[in-house]
Amino acid sequence: MDYQAIYTETIFGLDYPTLWFLVIGGVFTGYAILDGFDLGAGALHLFFKKEENRRIALNAVGPVWDGNEVWLVIGGGALFAGFPNVYASLFSGLYVPFMLFVALLIFRAVSIEFRSKEKMSWWRKIWDTTYTVSSAGLAIALGAVMGNVIQGIPLNEAGDYVGNGWDFLNPYAIIVGLTTLALFMMHGALYLALKTEGAMHDFVGLWVKRSIIAFIILFLMTTGYTMLFVEHMVARLKDNPALLIIPMIAMLSIANIPRLTEQRKYTQAFIFSSLTVSMLFVLSAIGLYPILLRSTLDPAYSLDVYNSAASQKTLGIMLLMASVGAPLVGLYTFIVYRSFRGKVKLDEHSY
Repeated sequence: MDYQAIYTETIFGLDYPTLWFLVIGGVFTGYAILDGFDLGAGALHLFFKKEENRRIALNAVGPVWDGNEVWLVIGGGALFAGFPNVYASLFSGLYVPFMLFVALLIFRAVSIEFRSKEKMSWWRKIWDTTYTVSSAGLAIALGAVMGNVIQGIPLNEAGDYVGNGWDFLNPYAIIVGLTTLALFMMHGALYLALKTEGAMHDFVGLWVKRSIIAFIILFLMTTGYTMLFVEHMVARLKDNPALLIIPMIAMLSIANIPRLTEQRKYTQAFIFSSLTVSMLFVLSAIGLYPILLRSTLDPAYSLDVYNSAASQKTLGIMLLMASVGAPLVGLYTFIVYRSFRGKVKLDEHSY
């Protein structure tokens, strides 16, 4: 059946499923940029030995971390509403990492809120450890899910998952997970560099450099693995040389981060770190489209933007809602970050 023929309405020359694919991709990119830095800051938390430094690091993300997760909720809801078959197959196939992800989200939130409720050192050490482990685990879990989406999962002819619950633990998913952790740690360290001063600022600068090195090494490993063993991700680039501008931008963006860091231009470095996250999502979208969930059993069994999309009327209504809601979420995010701009100062209301 030609599912694409069903969707005749277009906006800017793009049909509704393609537009919804771009909307969902944009939302998850925003989530990765925003929640990525506070996950990275959390993964670095135990490396700050002094109590004051840990409090500063917590208060750097304290006003914004829960608002950042709004983007994840929106992205999950958009995927469920726009591509329900993909949502069902993805959560069935990756049930274990998604449940782990939810548990880690809970523990991270509890760690942030409970840590400062008591002054005993053992109490704070417990929640510091939980905060770091949950933040790092979330980054790895997100990367592992992304790695499985890129590589594909076993789907049968009906689009149902037919693997076991531990198939997600494959080499590619693991290396993408570790790369994501390194990327978020770099992103988080740069954010902390913007929010701190004095000795804390200098110490964060050391971790900026260390995380950059770790990310570049893992990024090169992941890129090499992808080019050798996940050939469909580079096929469109080979067929359309003009698209090579995207990986070029990504590489230049990555190269700019250590250069700007050496000059202590952390604001510009953070911008290029955000651009790097965006370009990696764009590259993933280019390699996948129009497929959303690739079948490793037979490419014909894959779920794409057409055979898994909701009805044209549903997509049209949701696009209208998104055109109203997205600017409001963006405005809310802008107001929050503007309200809490500047260096972190501890007071009686701090964590």
